[in-house]
Amino acid sequence: MKFSKSGQLFLVSAIGLLVATLLTACQIVTIDYVFVASSVAAGTGGDGTIETYAVDSESGAIRKGAPTVSSGGVDPVAMVVSSDFANLYVAHRGDNSIVHFAIAVNGVLTKKESVTLASAPVALAINGSHTLLFAVSGTTSATLSVFPLSSGAIGAAAVQQVLTIPGYSGDTVLPTGVAVLANGAAVYVTAYDQSAYNPGGTPTSSANPGWVFGFAVGSGGALTPSNASPYKAGVKPSAVAGDPTDRFVYVTDFASNQLIGYSIQGGSTLNFLLNGPFRAGSEPIALVVDPRGKYIYVANALDSSVSAYSIDLTTGTPSGAVNTTGAQGNSTDTQPVSITIDPALGRFVYTANYLGNSVSGFRLDPNTGTLVTTQATPYPTGAKPTALALVPHGNHSVQSVTP
Repeated sequence: MKFSKSGQLFLVSAIGLLVATLLTACQIVTIDYVFVASSVAAGTGGDGTIETYAVDSESGAIRKGAPTVSSGGVDPVAMVVSSDFANLYVAHRGDNSIVHFAIAVNGVLTKKESVTLASAPVALAINGSHTLLFAVSGTTSATLSVFPLSSGAIGAAAVQQVLTIPGYSGDTVLPTGVAVLANGAAVYVTAYDQSAYNPGGTPTSSANPGWVFGFAVGSGGALTPSNASPYKAGVKPSAVAGDPTDRFVYVTDFASNQLIGYSIQGGSTLNFLLNGPFRAGSEPIALVVDPRGKYIYVANALDSSVSAYSIDLTTGTPSGAVNTTGAQGNSTDTQPVSITIDPALGRFVYTANYLGNSVSGFRLDPNTGTLVTTQATPYPTGAKPTALALVPHGNHSVQSVTP
């Protein structure tokens, strides 16, 4: 079969276009999967959803991955992934449930068992050996529950610790966050005293409004209150995170627009960091510590921004020096409520934007901590996304602290 000269040129062009397309496709390398929990519109009574996105290693842009699945409950509010990245847990305040999903290597989620709490869960955490799941719950009181995990499966609650303020046992204490140290030796819960902090109403208590409860974690999840716990934490603490060296704990104060830092002594006891608290944006609601232990990123709900801080590795003091244009410089879509960093490279930061119905992405400079928006951000999601979780894809190494 013979081709004319024009036909030969067409064939060469077509082959070149095909090769270019294939090469372009090959350049898209997935390093992480992003799971986004979204709510269903109020009054529908239906389950929430979990959408899966793939992260491009070069740009940090995300694109739809595995099919969207039901979250297994009503109104998801929090998610956490086991340290082996094989299991995902989703907390729902609409039906008081925690649902377990197995994570396949291609990011596909398979629903497993679920447990139901006596009151609505607010936040979740898992220890580093992925043997214990911690959940804080309550709308009229605060409870810390500890569930054993066996090959990812959730067992019956081993411990249920009611959180009360000494001298004010009748006050209404509401939980907002929970974090367990990387070594699993201690767990911390943020909560505020609604009897003492009641905007628009009349306070009925003279107690300090904001608190962090600390516990040493023993065999089987046994909890022993840390020395001098609970610790004062501003007015309305909204989230808590520990650094990967197990030396520092950081808390956001939603009402005072601040970041509060603590050093850890004796395994679980907290002491305020010097020179704190530290300025944040308006209504800081979530935070994440860089997996190398060098930076902190705080999502500010009211001004739709991310505040960036460098951590003094000796003292734990966060500095806003990486924010060359101030806390307002890293703009997100409307009302970020969750924030996380990719575990594979530790180079991309993402926020779930509740009113923006989207995820915003940033590229993290590991040398300076500065953020630059990723390609095509923000990325559309389901209605009212509330939580994010990431797992590395394939054999990519996971970033860790090197102090």
